[in-house]
Amino acid sequence: MAQARRVALPGSERLPLPGAEQVGDADAAQRVEISLHLRPRTPLPEIPGVAAASLSRAEYAARHGADRGDVARVETFAREHGLDVVDAHSARRIVVVGGTVAQLSRAFDVDLRLWQRGAVRYRGRVGPLHIPATLEGAIAGVFGLDDRPQSQPHLRRARPAADGAMASRRGALTPPQVARLYDFPRDLDGRGQTVALLELGGGYARADLHGYFAALGLRVPRLVDVAVDHGGNSRTGDPNSDDSEVQLDIEVLGAVAPGVRIALYFAPNTERGILDAVSACIHDDVLRPAVLSVSWGAAESGWTQQAMHSLDSVFQAAALLGVTVCASSGDAGSSDAVHDRHPHVDFPASSPHVLACGGTRLHLHRDSHGPGAPANPMAPGGRSPGLAREEVWDERPHGGASGGGVSAVFAMPSWQAAAGVPPRPGASGTSQWGRGVPDVAGDADPASGYLVTIDGVAQVLGGTSAVAPLWAALVAMANQRSGRTAGLLAPWLYAQAAQAPGELLRDVTSGGNGAFQACPGWDCCTGLGTPRGNRLVAQLSAALAR
Repeated sequence: MAQARRVALPGSERLPLPGAEQVGDADAAQRVEISLHLRPRTPLPEIPGVAAASLSRAEYAARHGADRGDVARVETFAREHGLDVVDAHSARRIVVVGGTVAQLSRAFDVDLRLWQRGAVRYRGRVGPLHIPATLEGAIAGVFGLDDRPQSQPHLRRARPAADGAMASRRGALTPPQVARLYDFPRDLDGRGQTVALLELGGGYARADLHGYFAALGLRVPRLVDVAVDHGGNSRTGDPNSDDSEVQLDIEVLGAVAPGVRIALYFAPNTERGILDAVSACIHDDVLRPAVLSVSWGAAESGWTQQAMHSLDSVFQAAALLGVTVCASSGDAGSSDAVHDRHPHVDFPASSPHVLACGGTRLHLHRDSHGPGAPANPMAPGGRSPGLAREEVWDERPHGGASGGGVSAVFAMPSWQAAAGVPPRPGASGTSQWGRGVPDVAGDADPASGYLVTIDGVAQVLGGTSAVAPLWAALVAMANQRSGRTAGLLAPWLYAQAAQAPGELLRDVTSGGNGAFQACPGWDCCTGLGTPRGNRLVAQLSAALAR
Protein backbone atom coordinates (compact mmCIF):
# COMPACT_ATOMS: atom_id res chain seq x y z
CA MET A 1 0.00 0.00 0.00
CA ALA A 2 1.36 3.41 -0.95
CA GLN A 3 2.15 5.66 1.99
CA ALA A 4 -0.30 8.54 2.48
CA ARG A 5 0.91 11.93 1.30
CA ARG A 6 2.87 13.78 4.00
CA VAL A 7 3.09 17.51 4.70
CA ALA A 8 5.41 19.49 6.91
CA LEU A 9 3.81 20.56 10.19
CA PRO A 10 3.86 24.38 10.12
CA GLY A 11 6.07 25.95 12.76
CA SER A 12 7.71 22.68 13.82
CA GLU A 13 11.17 23.48 12.43
CA ARG A 14 14.06 23.02 14.88
CA LEU A 15 17.76 23.92 14.89
CA PRO A 16 20.38 22.57 17.30
CA LEU A 17 21.10 24.57 20.42
CA PRO A 18 23.83 27.14 19.61
CA GLY A 19 27.20 25.48 20.14
CA ALA A 20 25.75 21.95 20.41
CA GLU A 21 27.48 19.07 18.61
CA GLN A 22 25.96 15.83 17.36
CA VAL A 23 27.38 12.93 19.38
CA GLY A 24 25.39 9.93 18.17
CA ASP A 25 22.02 8.47 17.33
CA ALA A 26 19.15 8.40 19.78
CA ASP A 27 18.46 4.98 21.30
CA ALA A 28 16.03 3.44 18.81
CA ALA A 29 14.52 1.17 21.48
CA GLN A 30 13.90 3.89 24.08
CA ARG A 31 10.24 4.38 24.89
CA VAL A 32 9.06 7.99 24.65
CA GLU A 33 5.70 9.65 25.25
CA ILE A 34 4.70 12.69 23.22
CA SER A 35 1.78 15.12 23.22
CA LEU A 36 -0.18 16.10 20.12
CA HIS A 37 -1.98 19.42 20.53
CA LEU A 38 -5.14 19.71 18.42
CA ARG A 39 -7.17 22.62 17.10
CA PRO A 40 -10.27 23.73 19.04
CA ARG A 41 -13.72 22.59 17.95
CA THR A 42 -14.62 26.25 17.38
CA PRO A 43 -12.11 29.13 17.26
CA LEU A 44 -11.34 30.84 20.55
CA PRO A 45 -12.83 34.36 20.72
CA GLU A 46 -10.90 37.44 21.70
CA ILE A 47 -11.27 38.45 25.33
CA PRO A 48 -12.41 42.04 25.98
CA GLY A 49 -11.11 42.25 29.56
CA VAL A 50 -11.88 41.73 33.21
CA ALA A 51 -15.57 42.66 33.05
CA ALA A 52 -16.30 39.77 30.68
CA ALA A 53 -18.15 36.77 32.09
CA SER A 54 -15.86 33.76 32.18
CA LEU A 55 -16.85 30.29 31.02
CA SER A 56 -17.08 27.32 33.33
CA ARG A 57 -14.65 24.53 32.55
CA ALA A 58 -17.57 22.39 31.36
CA GLU A 59 -18.81 25.15 29.05
CA TYR A 60 -15.31 25.67 27.67
CA ALA A 61 -14.89 21.93 26.97
CA ALA A 62 -18.23 21.79 25.17
CA ARG A 63 -17.52 24.84 23.00
CA HIS A 64 -13.79 24.77 22.44
CA GLY A 65 -12.51 21.31 23.30
CA ALA A 66 -11.05 19.04 20.64
CA ASP A 67 -13.35 17.78 17.90
CA ARG A 68 -14.17 14.08 18.40
CA GLY A 69 -13.45 13.38 14.76
CA ASP A 70 -9.98 14.94 15.02
CA VAL A 71 -9.25 12.85 18.12
CA ALA A 72 -10.41 9.66 16.40
CA ARG A 73 -8.29 10.31 13.29
CA VAL A 74 -5.20 11.05 15.40
CA GLU A 75 -5.73 7.85 17.39
CA THR A 76 -6.08 5.86 14.15
CA PHE A 77 -2.86 7.41 12.79
CA ALA A 78 -1.03 6.50 16.00
CA ARG A 79 -2.17 2.88 15.99
CA GLU A 80 -1.31 2.48 12.31
CA HIS A 81 2.29 3.27 13.29
CA GLY A 82 2.36 0.91 16.25
CA LEU A 83 2.02 3.69 18.82
CA ASP A 84 0.03 3.41 22.04
CA VAL A 85 -2.69 5.95 22.77
CA VAL A 86 -1.87 6.73 26.41
CA ASP A 87 -4.51 9.37 27.05
CA ALA A 88 -6.80 11.87 25.35
CA HIS A 89 -7.93 15.14 26.97
CA SER A 90 -10.81 16.74 25.08
CA ALA A 91 -10.85 20.04 27.01
CA ARG A 92 -7.06 20.39 26.89
CA ARG A 93 -7.03 19.29 23.22
CA ILE A 94 -4.14 16.92 23.89
CA VAL A 95 -3.65 13.33 22.79
CA VAL A 96 -0.72 11.54 24.44
CA VAL A 97 0.88 8.70 22.48
CA GLY A 98 3.84 6.48 23.26
CA GLY A 99 6.26 4.31 21.35
CA THR A 100 9.90 3.67 20.69
CA VAL A 101 12.19 6.28 19.20
CA ALA A 102 12.28 4.19 16.02
CA GLN A 103 8.48 4.06 15.76
CA LEU A 104 8.07 7.77 16.45
CA SER A 105 10.80 8.67 13.97
CA ARG A 106 8.98 6.77 11.23
CA ALA A 107 5.58 8.17 12.22
CA PHE A 108 6.74 11.78 11.94
CA ASP A 109 9.46 11.32 9.32
CA VAL A 110 12.19 12.74 11.52
CA ASP A 111 15.79 11.82 12.36
CA LEU A 112 16.38 11.89 16.13
CA ARG A 113 19.99 12.26 17.27
CA LEU A 114 21.89 12.94 20.49
CA TRP A 115 23.37 16.40 20.89
CA GLN A 116 25.80 17.77 23.45
CA ARG A 117 26.44 21.33 24.63
CA GLY A 118 28.69 21.51 27.64
CA ALA A 119 27.18 19.33 30.35
CA VAL A 120 23.79 19.24 28.60
CA ARG A 121 22.98 16.18 26.48
CA TYR A 122 19.59 15.97 24.79
CA ARG A 123 17.63 14.08 22.17
CA GLY A 124 17.07 16.50 19.32
CA ARG A 125 16.14 16.95 15.73
CA VAL A 126 16.74 19.34 12.85
CA GLY A 127 14.10 20.54 10.40
CA PRO A 128 10.32 20.08 10.45
CA LEU A 129 8.06 17.23 11.50
CA HIS A 130 5.77 15.61 8.94
CA ILE A 131 2.18 14.44 9.33
CA PRO A 132 -0.37 12.87 6.96
CA ALA A 133 -2.08 15.41 4.73
CA THR A 134 -5.40 14.12 6.09
CA LEU A 135 -4.44 15.56 9.51
CA GLU A 136 -3.29 18.93 8.18
CA GLY A 137 -4.97 21.67 10.21
CA ALA A 138 -6.18 19.23 12.86
CA ILE A 139 -2.79 18.96 14.57
CA ALA A 140 -1.47 22.28 15.90
CA GLY A 141 1.75 20.89 17.35
CA VAL A 142 3.69 17.75 18.25
CA PHE A 143 5.79 17.93 21.43
CA GLY A 144 8.21 15.58 23.15
CA LEU A 145 10.35 14.16 20.37
CA ASP A 146 12.98 16.80 21.18
CA ASP A 147 13.77 16.99 24.90
CA ARG A 148 16.29 19.83 25.08
CA PRO A 149 16.12 22.17 28.11
CA GLN A 150 13.72 24.87 26.96
CA SER A 151 13.70 27.73 29.45
CA GLN A 152 15.56 29.38 32.30
CA PRO A 153 14.43 30.65 35.69
CA HIS A 154 14.46 34.46 35.75
CA LEU A 155 16.16 35.09 39.08
CA ARG A 156 19.39 36.84 40.03
CA ARG A 157 21.49 36.70 43.17
CA ALA A 158 22.87 39.73 44.96
CA ARG A 159 26.46 40.29 43.88
CA PRO A 160 29.18 39.89 46.52
CA ALA A 161 30.58 43.03 48.12
CA ALA A 162 34.11 44.14 47.33
CA ASP A 163 35.49 42.00 50.17
CA GLY A 164 33.81 38.89 48.75
CA ALA A 165 31.13 38.69 51.42
CA MET A 166 27.45 38.37 50.62
CA ALA A 167 25.96 41.67 49.54
CA SER A 168 24.82 43.52 52.64
CA ARG A 169 21.35 42.65 53.82
CA ARG A 170 20.97 46.29 54.76
CA GLY A 171 19.24 46.99 51.44
CA ALA A 172 17.34 43.70 51.33
CA LEU A 173 13.62 43.55 52.02
CA THR A 174 11.30 40.79 53.07
CA PRO A 175 8.40 40.16 50.66
CA PRO A 176 5.88 41.73 53.09
CA GLN A 177 8.05 44.89 53.22
CA VAL A 178 8.02 45.07 49.41
CA ALA A 179 4.24 44.66 49.50
CA ARG A 180 3.94 47.51 52.01
CA LEU A 181 6.10 49.75 49.82
CA TYR A 182 3.58 49.14 47.06
CA ASP A 183 0.68 49.75 49.47
CA PHE A 184 -0.83 46.27 49.16
CA PRO A 185 -4.05 45.95 51.18
CA ARG A 186 -3.47 45.04 54.82
CA ASP A 187 -6.96 43.57 55.23
CA LEU A 188 -6.65 40.96 52.45
CA ASP A 189 -4.54 37.81 52.38
CA GLY A 190 -5.84 35.90 49.34
CA ARG A 191 -7.96 33.59 51.48
CA GLY A 192 -10.14 31.29 49.40
CA GLN A 193 -7.93 31.63 46.33
CA THR A 194 -5.72 29.02 44.68
CA VAL A 195 -2.62 30.39 42.94
CA ALA A 196 -0.57 28.09 40.72
CA LEU A 197 3.19 28.11 40.21
CA LEU A 198 4.87 26.55 37.18
CA GLU A 199 8.10 24.79 38.21
CA LEU A 200 10.50 23.13 35.77
CA GLY A 201 13.15 21.80 38.11
CA GLY A 202 14.21 21.77 41.73
CA GLY A 203 11.89 21.57 44.67
CA TYR A 204 11.34 22.31 48.34
CA ALA A 205 11.08 20.64 51.73
CA ARG A 206 8.43 21.85 54.12
CA ALA A 207 10.97 21.80 56.97
CA ASP A 208 13.14 24.33 55.10
CA LEU A 209 10.16 26.65 54.68
CA HIS A 210 9.05 26.45 58.29
CA GLY A 211 11.88 28.55 59.72
CA TYR A 212 11.46 31.23 57.05
CA PHE A 213 7.75 31.74 57.56
CA ALA A 214 8.04 31.43 61.35
CA ALA A 215 10.56 34.30 61.33
CA LEU A 216 7.94 36.42 59.55
CA GLY A 217 5.29 35.41 62.08
CA LEU A 218 3.45 33.35 59.47
CA ARG A 219 2.49 29.75 58.95
CA VAL A 220 3.79 27.80 55.99
CA PRO A 221 1.14 28.23 53.30
CA ARG A 222 -1.00 25.33 52.14
CA LEU A 223 0.99 23.60 49.39
CA VAL A 224 -0.23 21.04 46.85
CA ASP A 225 2.17 19.34 44.43
CA VAL A 226 0.94 18.28 40.98
CA ALA A 227 3.17 16.02 38.86
CA VAL A 228 2.97 16.49 35.08
CA ASP A 229 4.72 14.26 32.51
CA HIS A 230 6.55 12.39 35.29
CA GLY A 231 7.91 15.64 36.77
CA GLY A 232 7.90 16.18 40.52
CA ASN A 233 9.16 17.98 43.58
CA SER A 234 12.88 17.23 43.16
CA ARG A 235 14.65 19.18 45.88
CA THR A 236 18.43 18.96 45.44
CA GLY A 237 19.47 20.55 48.74
CA ASP A 238 21.79 22.88 46.82
CA PRO A 239 20.75 26.52 47.39
CA ASN A 240 22.35 27.45 44.04
CA SER A 241 20.20 25.00 42.08
CA ASP A 242 16.67 25.31 40.67
CA ASP A 243 15.50 24.92 44.29
CA SER A 244 16.06 28.69 44.38
CA GLU A 245 13.30 29.35 41.86
CA VAL A 246 10.79 27.05 43.51
CA GLN A 247 11.36 28.42 47.00
CA LEU A 248 11.57 32.06 45.88
CA ASP A 249 8.15 31.67 44.23
CA ILE A 250 6.64 30.05 47.32
CA GLU A 251 8.16 32.55 49.76
CA VAL A 252 7.19 35.69 47.83
CA LEU A 253 3.65 34.51 47.15
CA GLY A 254 3.08 32.88 50.52
CA ALA A 255 4.48 35.79 52.55
CA VAL A 256 2.53 38.48 50.67
CA ALA A 257 -0.77 36.56 50.45
CA PRO A 258 -0.52 34.04 53.28
CA GLY A 259 -4.14 32.94 52.93
CA VAL A 260 -3.78 31.46 49.43
CA ARG A 261 -3.50 27.80 48.63
CA ILE A 262 -0.43 27.29 46.43
CA ALA A 263 -0.57 24.60 43.73
CA LEU A 264 2.85 23.74 42.28
CA TYR A 265 2.79 22.13 38.83
CA PHE A 266 6.10 20.29 38.41
CA ALA A 267 7.07 19.30 34.85
CA PRO A 268 10.18 18.60 32.78
CA ASN A 269 11.86 21.69 31.34
CA THR A 270 10.91 20.93 27.72
CA GLU A 271 8.42 22.39 25.27
CA ARG A 272 6.17 19.41 25.95
CA GLY A 273 6.52 19.68 29.71
CA ILE A 274 5.68 23.38 29.72
CA LEU A 275 2.67 23.04 27.42
CA ASP A 276 1.29 20.07 29.34
CA ALA A 277 1.82 21.71 32.75
CA VAL A 278 0.15 24.99 31.79
CA SER A 279 -2.71 23.09 30.17
CA ALA A 280 -3.11 20.81 33.21
CA CYS A 281 -3.21 23.87 35.48
CA ILE A 282 -5.73 25.83 33.43
CA HIS A 283 -8.12 22.88 33.12
CA ASP A 284 -7.68 21.54 36.66
CA ASP A 285 -11.27 21.04 37.78
CA VAL A 286 -10.23 20.00 41.29
CA LEU A 287 -7.80 22.70 42.45
CA ARG A 288 -9.28 25.36 40.10
CA PRO A 289 -6.42 27.90 40.18
CA ALA A 290 -7.54 31.48 39.53
CA VAL A 291 -4.01 32.81 38.96
CA LEU A 292 -0.90 31.23 37.43
CA SER A 293 2.59 32.64 38.01
CA VAL A 294 5.32 31.73 35.49
CA SER A 295 8.91 32.71 36.33
CA TRP A 296 10.60 30.67 33.57
CA GLY A 297 11.11 31.63 29.95
CA ALA A 298 13.43 32.07 26.97
CA ALA A 299 13.85 34.37 24.00
CA GLU A 300 11.27 33.88 21.26
CA SER A 301 14.04 32.75 18.90
CA GLY A 302 14.69 29.74 21.17
CA TRP A 303 11.19 28.29 20.79
CA THR A 304 9.47 26.59 17.87
CA GLN A 305 6.62 28.55 16.36
CA GLN A 306 4.25 25.65 17.07
CA ALA A 307 5.11 25.80 20.78
CA MET A 308 4.56 29.54 21.10
CA HIS A 309 1.24 29.48 19.27
CA SER A 310 -0.01 26.38 21.09
CA LEU A 311 0.91 27.87 24.46
CA ASP A 312 -0.65 31.19 23.51
CA SER A 313 -3.90 29.38 22.74
CA VAL A 314 -3.75 27.78 26.20
CA PHE A 315 -3.23 31.22 27.75
CA GLN A 316 -6.20 32.44 25.71
CA ALA A 317 -8.22 29.57 27.15
CA ALA A 318 -7.08 30.68 30.61
CA ALA A 319 -8.49 34.13 29.98
CA LEU A 320 -11.82 32.64 28.86
CA LEU A 321 -11.90 30.63 32.09
CA GLY A 322 -11.16 33.71 34.22
CA VAL A 323 -7.59 32.66 35.05
CA THR A 324 -4.93 35.41 35.20
CA VAL A 325 -1.44 34.45 34.01
CA CYS A 326 1.51 36.52 35.28
CA ALA A 327 4.83 35.92 33.48
CA SER A 328 8.27 37.38 34.15
CA SER A 329 9.73 39.38 31.26
CA GLY A 330 13.32 38.16 31.58
CA ASP A 331 16.53 39.23 33.27
CA ALA A 332 18.92 40.01 30.41
CA GLY A 333 17.65 43.40 29.25
CA SER A 334 16.61 44.04 25.67
CA SER A 335 18.90 41.32 24.28
CA ASP A 336 17.17 38.55 26.29
CA ALA A 337 20.53 36.73 26.31
CA VAL A 338 20.66 36.41 22.51
CA HIS A 339 24.08 37.59 21.37
CA ASP A 340 23.31 38.94 17.89
CA ARG A 341 23.21 42.64 18.84
CA HIS A 342 19.47 42.81 18.12
CA PRO A 343 16.67 43.26 20.66
CA HIS A 344 14.61 40.21 21.63
CA VAL A 345 11.71 39.58 23.97
CA ASP A 346 11.02 36.66 26.27
CA PHE A 347 8.28 34.10 25.85
CA PRO A 348 5.81 33.38 27.45
CA ALA A 349 5.81 37.05 28.53
CA SER A 350 5.29 38.05 24.89
CA SER A 351 1.97 36.22 24.66
CA PRO A 352 -0.83 38.82 24.41
CA HIS A 353 -2.86 36.69 26.84
CA VAL A 354 -0.56 37.05 29.85
CA LEU A 355 0.39 39.91 32.15
CA ALA A 356 4.09 40.50 31.41
CA CYS A 357 6.04 41.58 34.51
CA GLY A 358 9.23 43.66 34.22
CA GLY A 359 11.66 44.86 36.85
CA THR A 360 12.67 47.99 38.75
CA ARG A 361 15.21 49.01 41.35
CA LEU A 362 13.93 50.61 44.53
CA HIS A 363 15.54 53.62 46.20
CA LEU A 364 14.49 53.97 49.81
CA HIS A 365 14.47 57.07 51.98
CA ARG A 366 17.85 57.61 53.57
CA ASP A 367 16.64 56.86 57.10
CA SER A 368 14.68 53.76 56.12
CA HIS A 369 17.03 51.48 58.00
CA GLY A 370 17.96 53.92 60.73
CA PRO A 371 16.74 54.17 64.33
CA GLY A 372 13.47 52.37 64.89
CA ALA A 373 14.09 49.69 62.27
CA PRO A 374 14.17 46.16 63.66
CA ALA A 375 17.62 44.72 64.34
CA ASN A 376 16.41 41.53 62.68
CA PRO A 377 15.05 42.36 59.20
CA MET A 378 12.89 39.23 59.36
CA ALA A 379 11.16 40.34 62.56
CA PRO A 380 7.39 40.67 62.04
CA GLY A 381 5.76 43.97 62.74
CA GLY A 382 8.90 46.04 62.22
CA ARG A 383 8.81 49.43 60.57
CA SER A 384 8.56 49.26 56.80
CA PRO A 385 11.04 51.38 54.83
CA GLY A 386 9.82 54.25 52.71
CA LEU A 387 10.03 54.35 48.93
CA ALA A 388 11.79 57.44 47.59
CA ARG A 389 11.83 56.58 43.89
CA GLU A 390 12.17 53.77 41.37
CA GLU A 391 14.16 53.30 38.21
CA VAL A 392 14.53 50.56 35.63
CA TRP A 393 16.44 47.58 36.97
CA ASP A 394 19.73 47.58 35.07
CA GLU A 395 22.96 46.06 36.37
CA ARG A 396 24.56 45.56 32.96
CA PRO A 397 27.22 44.62 31.97
CA HIS A 398 27.95 42.59 35.09
CA GLY A 399 24.40 41.73 36.13
CA GLY A 400 20.81 41.54 34.97
CA ALA A 401 18.28 44.01 33.65
CA SER A 402 14.55 44.17 33.05
CA GLY A 403 13.52 42.29 29.93
CA GLY A 404 11.35 44.09 27.43
CA GLY A 405 10.86 45.09 23.82
CA VAL A 406 8.59 44.25 20.90
CA SER A 407 7.54 40.74 19.92
CA ALA A 408 8.64 39.36 16.55
CA VAL A 409 5.93 36.67 16.74
CA PHE A 410 2.73 38.19 18.14
CA ALA A 411 0.93 41.17 16.66
CA MET A 412 0.09 44.18 18.77
CA PRO A 413 -3.18 43.56 20.63
CA SER A 414 -5.89 46.16 20.18
CA TRP A 415 -5.70 47.25 23.82
CA GLN A 416 -2.05 48.27 23.33
CA ALA A 417 -2.64 50.35 20.20
CA ALA A 418 -2.64 53.72 21.99
CA ALA A 419 0.19 52.90 24.41
CA GLY A 420 3.03 54.12 22.20
CA VAL A 421 4.69 50.77 21.52
CA PRO A 422 7.60 51.41 19.12
CA PRO A 423 7.82 49.56 15.80
CA ARG A 424 9.78 46.36 15.56
CA PRO A 425 13.38 47.17 14.66
CA GLY A 426 13.94 46.60 10.96
CA ALA A 427 10.30 45.81 10.16
CA SER A 428 7.98 47.76 7.87
CA GLY A 429 4.30 47.97 7.00
CA THR A 430 1.77 46.28 9.23
CA SER A 431 4.35 43.71 10.37
CA GLN A 432 6.21 46.38 12.32
CA TRP A 433 3.54 46.56 15.02
CA GLY A 434 4.16 43.81 17.56
CA ARG A 435 3.10 43.04 21.10
CA GLY A 436 4.95 45.32 23.53
CA VAL A 437 6.60 43.82 26.62
CA PRO A 438 6.25 44.23 29.61
CA ASP A 439 2.84 45.41 30.83
CA VAL A 440 3.73 46.18 34.46
CA ALA A 441 6.72 45.96 36.78
CA GLY A 442 7.92 45.55 40.35
CA ASP A 443 11.06 45.30 42.45
CA ALA A 444 13.55 42.98 40.71
CA ASP A 445 17.05 44.32 41.37
CA PRO A 446 18.95 42.13 43.86
CA ALA A 447 20.43 45.36 45.25
CA SER A 448 16.94 46.12 46.57
CA GLY A 449 15.99 42.48 46.51
CA TYR A 450 14.10 39.91 48.51
CA LEU A 451 15.47 38.34 51.67
CA VAL A 452 14.55 34.66 51.37
CA THR A 453 15.79 31.29 52.59
CA ILE A 454 16.80 28.61 50.09
CA ASP A 455 17.41 25.10 51.45
CA GLY A 456 17.87 26.65 54.87
CA VAL A 457 20.42 29.25 53.69
CA ALA A 458 19.55 32.97 53.84
CA GLN A 459 19.95 34.66 50.46
CA VAL A 460 19.10 37.94 48.77
CA LEU A 461 17.46 37.27 45.40
CA GLY A 462 16.00 39.41 42.69
CA GLY A 463 15.00 39.07 39.07
CA THR A 464 11.66 39.31 37.35
CA SER A 465 11.06 35.83 38.79
CA ALA A 466 10.05 37.61 42.00
CA VAL A 467 7.76 40.09 40.22
CA ALA A 468 5.39 37.50 38.72
CA PRO A 469 4.38 35.95 42.09
CA LEU A 470 4.21 39.45 43.61
CA TRP A 471 1.61 40.47 41.04
CA ALA A 472 -0.11 37.08 41.36
CA ALA A 473 -0.59 37.79 45.09
CA LEU A 474 -2.12 41.18 44.30
CA VAL A 475 -4.56 39.67 41.78
CA ALA A 476 -5.53 37.03 44.36
CA MET A 477 -6.40 39.85 46.78
CA ALA A 478 -8.65 41.51 44.21
CA ASN A 479 -10.34 38.17 43.52
CA GLN A 480 -10.82 37.66 47.26
CA ARG A 481 -12.49 41.05 47.71
CA SER A 482 -14.77 40.78 44.68
CA GLY A 483 -15.66 37.11 44.91
CA ARG A 484 -14.87 36.77 41.21
CA THR A 485 -11.77 36.13 39.10
CA ALA A 486 -9.98 38.73 37.02
CA GLY A 487 -8.88 36.71 33.98
CA LEU A 488 -7.03 38.73 31.34
CA LEU A 489 -5.99 41.82 33.27
CA ALA A 490 -3.93 43.79 30.77
CA PRO A 491 -6.76 45.37 28.67
CA TRP A 492 -8.34 46.82 31.81
CA LEU A 493 -5.01 48.15 33.10
CA TYR A 494 -4.25 49.91 29.81
CA ALA A 495 -7.72 51.46 29.73
CA GLN A 496 -7.36 52.71 33.32
CA ALA A 497 -3.89 54.11 32.62
CA ALA A 498 -5.24 56.02 29.62
CA GLN A 499 -8.14 57.49 31.60
CA ALA A 500 -6.23 58.38 34.76
CA PRO A 501 -2.44 58.21 34.33
CA GLY A 502 -0.63 57.46 37.56
CA GLU A 503 -3.79 56.65 39.51
CA LEU A 504 -3.35 52.88 39.79
CA LEU A 505 0.23 52.46 38.61
CA ARG A 506 3.33 54.45 39.51
CA ASP A 507 5.08 55.48 36.30
CA VAL A 508 8.82 54.69 36.15
CA THR A 509 10.55 57.22 33.90
CA SER A 510 14.30 56.81 34.44
CA GLY A 511 16.79 54.17 33.34
CA GLY A 512 16.94 51.74 30.45
CA ASN A 513 17.45 48.09 29.57
CA GLY A 514 19.79 48.37 26.58
CA ALA A 515 17.96 49.22 23.37
CA PHE A 516 15.12 51.02 25.18
CA GLN A 517 14.77 53.84 27.69
CA ALA A 518 12.07 54.53 30.23
CA CYS A 519 9.80 57.47 29.48
CA PRO A 520 6.49 58.94 30.67
CA GLY A 521 3.68 56.47 30.01
CA TRP A 522 4.22 52.93 28.76
CA ASP A 523 7.74 51.84 27.79
CA CYS A 524 9.68 48.67 26.89
CA CYS A 525 11.42 48.59 30.29
CA THR A 526 8.73 48.71 32.96
CA GLY A 527 5.48 48.84 30.96
CA LEU A 528 2.80 50.96 32.61
CA GLY A 529 4.67 50.97 35.94
CA THR A 530 4.46 49.48 39.42
CA PRO A 531 1.31 48.94 41.51
CA ARG A 532 -0.44 51.33 43.86
CA GLY A 533 -1.84 48.31 45.61
CA ASN A 534 -4.83 49.56 47.58
CA ARG A 535 -6.15 51.76 44.78
CA LEU A 536 -5.66 49.06 42.17
CA VAL A 537 -7.36 46.33 44.20
CA ALA A 538 -10.27 48.64 45.10
CA GLN A 539 -10.99 49.60 41.49
CA LEU A 540 -10.33 46.15 40.06
CA SER A 541 -12.55 44.41 42.60
CA ALA A 542 -15.28 46.98 41.93
CA ALA A 543 -15.02 46.30 38.18
CA LEU A 544 -15.20 42.55 38.81
CA ALA A 545 -18.19 42.86 41.11
CA ARG A 546 -20.29 44.77 38.57
